Amino acid sequence: MAQSHSSPLVSSHKASDSGLQIHLHPLVLLTVSDFITRHTLRRQQGPIVGALLGQHNGRDITLEHAFECQVVGGDQGAVLLHQAWFQDRLQQYKDVHKEPALDLVGWFTTTPPTGPEAQHVPIHQQIIHDYNETAVLLAFHPASVLAGGENNGKLPLTVYESVYESQEADGDRSMDLDGQQVPLNLKFQELSCSVETGQAEMISVDFVARGGGNAANVDSSTRSKGKGQASQAPVADKASKEASSQQEAKALNDSSLLSPEDEELIASLTARANAIKMLHTRIQLLRSYLISLPPSYLTAPSESNGTTTDEAPATGQAEINHPILRSIQALVNRLPLLIPSDGAAFEQESLSEKSDVTLVGLLGDLTRGTKNLREMGRKFGIVSDAKQQGRRGGMRSIGPVYEDTDELFQTPTLQMGQPYE
Repeated sequence: MAQSHSSPLVSSHKASDSGLQIHLHPLVLLTVSDFITRHTLRRQQGPIVGALLGQHNGRDITLEHAFECQVVGGDQGAVLLHQAWFQDRLQQYKDVHKEPALDLVGWFTTTPPTGPEAQHVPIHQQIIHDYNETAVLLAFHPASVLAGGENNGKLPLTVYESVYESQEADGDRSMDLDGQQVPLNLKFQELSCSVETGQAEMISVDFVARGGGNAANVDSSTRSKGKGQASQAPVADKASKEASSQQEAKALNDSSLLSPEDEELIASLTARANAIKMLHTRIQLLRSYLISLPPSYLTAPSESNGTTTDEAPATGQAEINHPILRSIQALVNRLPLLIPSDGAAFEQESLSEKSDVTLVGLLGDLTRGTKNLREMGRKFGIVSDAKQQGRRGGMRSIGPVYEDTDELFQTPTLQMGQPYE
């Protein structure tokens, strides 16, 4: 990403000598953009710093995963990674991503379009000294996003590698004098970057893109206000209840929200409708081309009487293209393969499959009806038992309950030697 005024930390050598190839995955872009968005909307303080996980195979470096990092203040106002926290989090990610094994390959942050600044050097030195000496820097440029068209449709990011260069004077490298070693300064050199996408990432990115395209901008204050008024309206005030319900219904209708199932259905129907339109358009194109051919190409070979077919087309007639005609003929010859040879057998088979589907549906309805009847019988038994228990409880409150009616009319008998009670 060439800039007219580059940072003094960016190497003056445009071409990289290491030959590293960076393969960036979309999951990293989604993670970093989400982190930057949350950091901006929440108005959090401090720099945006995160780690990059991937694989380093020879000259190829893949950036596959990313996570945000905690930072602490160092000496002279420098910003560094929280050592203990970062080691624990890095080990957790390594334990999760064991196949294939991922390791720390770099870090990301936000920089101006001109390149890294002095505040980014301490973190980079910490990473290359403690974890990976070939770590790369993924720099995002929010200013390029705000600029819009000036970025020419490119991703607002740059990948840098760190190199050590000596101080230059008049375009030539200074030489060692009197055995003194020339000090080396840390510089950043731009690397070429390409985007790679796996199958799982393609599904995720497609889902995010479709969700973002179908998203609706809903005023949350309006919705919450309508719901709040509906919940806080007094019971006695019917007019306020009606007004709040109408306001809530209007807000919901204006929002025009769709469920994920509706969005998926609409996307599927739209894709099918576009395919049918394209098929109709191409059929009409072939038809118009055939109509515009000379009459000798529209008649049967027996009717042409051996006339030559290389005659020049008349005015308003299309130019004869034999490869296109052969392709059309091959397409017409393949059409019978799509049509069943035995129409009666095909119709009978379709009717049989339809009957099977209908039978399965009827069996399902019968099963659900049986289940509902069983549930109704169970509830009826519970209600009947409750009524019987209630009747027995009422009889006990009036007097004792006799299981045998003879006990009720049984008279006491006298025994010899016992007094009459």
